[in-house]
Amino acid sequence: MSILLGILGLGFLIFFHELGHFTAARSFGVKVEAFSIGMGPILLHKNIKGTDYRLSLIPLGGYCSMKGEHDYQTAIEKKLSSIQGERDSFYGVHPLKRLIIAFAGPFFNLIFGFLAFTIIALMGYTYYTAGTTVSMADEVYEGMPSPAHDAGMKTGDTITSIDGIQMQDFSEIAEYIAINPDKDITITVTRDDGTHEIKLHTLLDTETGSGKIGIVSSPDSVLERHYGPYGFLTALREGCTECLKLGRLTVKGISLLFKGVKITSAVSGPARITTMLGDTVKQGFAESIHIGIVSTLQLLAIISLSLFITNLLPVPILDGGLILFAFIECISRKKINPKLLYYIQFIGIAFIGFLMAIAIMGDITYFFSK
Repeated sequence: MSILLGILGLGFLIFFHELGHFTAARSFGVKVEAFSIGMGPILLHKNIKGTDYRLSLIPLGGYCSMKGEHDYQTAIEKKLSSIQGERDSFYGVHPLKRLIIAFAGPFFNLIFGFLAFTIIALMGYTYYTAGTTVSMADEVYEGMPSPAHDAGMKTGDTITSIDGIQMQDFSEIAEYIAINPDKDITITVTRDDGTHEIKLHTLLDTETGSGKIGIVSSPDSVLERHYGPYGFLTALREGCTECLKLGRLTVKGISLLFKGVKITSAVSGPARITTMLGDTVKQGFAESIHIGIVSTLQLLAIISLSLFITNLLPVPILDGGLILFAFIECISRKKINPKLLYYIQFIGIAFIGFLMAIAIMGDITYFFSK
């Protein structure tokens, strides 16, 4: 059941992405030859105004097939110096329009993330966390490193701020440290003899890419916190804020892949994402409808915004690659040689295949270790 729910959730995000391409293509007069809900064998279809609308067997996303998407292959076969597309085809429209069509898919993922976070802010929710009094991890777990303890922090210290930012509960402390791995930070604590400033360097957990300083929350304090519900305008602002915050975290997470993070652990493949999403939906609705909706929207928003950013990477075969090529044509006012485009696409396919292999290996390791 969890896997099915995960497939439906992930499939919806992919479908919404393709809907963005579809909407932009139709707006700019590019013929959409087929638009499918789902993948694989076609169950039902109907041709309306030149577009074959399909319902396919596998409920994993969908696809938007535009006229002339593969005209560069025809140009290579005919040894043409440029791609010759018809006026209603993908390579026949102005490169600026092609750029917008390519961008529309990721943009729809951004829109979904914004709407999801806005709805969450309108609904509001309650969560529980520990207070800001901490214990040293090396005193609780034998052999665990603790830069905080080494720098002079003690069990029973209460953290009031980190780098000048006030900390209200342990979840805020954990979040700040997690997103600042391998960095110098200043922690302000209070204890019986007054206030102390402690400077230390955070560790980089190569398994997760998160920062750590070797502290744990005090088991004696549990705080009830409330998020929202907010009014409409405030909820819109919260939606924007959460999108920007998550966007920065995603970019930072991608950069950490080049800092020695164990890539098979840090990069999740489709199997792991599907299972995580399905478990979140199942467990959330098991508690209540309200919690189920909030937890599902939160994870869908996170995945959707990740799709937005990763699809904009200037890698061939991704939307970011198409955007880059269209941008170059806009600036140079010259069409890219189809043979060059072919070789770049080939490199892109190899790169994406390499990443997928790593992600699948990570999934296999993850499931066998559970």
